[in-house]
Amino acid sequence: MDHITQRVFLSLILAQAGHSTEECLTKLYEVFAPARLVAGLFSNDLARGFLIANVMLVAFGLWCWAFPVRSGWRVARGLAWSWTLVELSNGTIHSVLALSRGGYFPGVATAPLLLLLAAGLAVRLTRQGAQPSA
Repeated sequence: MDHITQRVFLSLILAQAGHSTEECLTKLYEVFAPARLVAGLFSNDLARGFLIANVMLVAFGLWCWAFPVRSGWRVARGLAWSWTLVELSNGTIHSVLALSRGGYFPGVATAPLLLLLAAGLAVRLTRQGAQPSA
């Protein structure tokens, strides 16, 4: 992956950090059963459990960027594609839920940023995958 793609990947992880912050502050775990389930895996206190899960998610993303992606490990492209698909899904789900409610749904304010960066990463990964190896 070239340096620009690496930066887009990092930007996506940082956008996820902002998205996670929005979800925690707006208590997504109170209105979305899958978030409640994840939170409950880490603590009986759903706020604490949800915070722990989100900190772990973002920490894993930063680890992916700091080691496999920046160092060019063989798994880097697969990890980048996995993050791309997860964030495209994440942004889409929040947007669809907000539209179906006809108003705000926790996480929807940062969902467009996830969609934009994930789409940009997908384009860059696709273009680089189509180029012959040096």
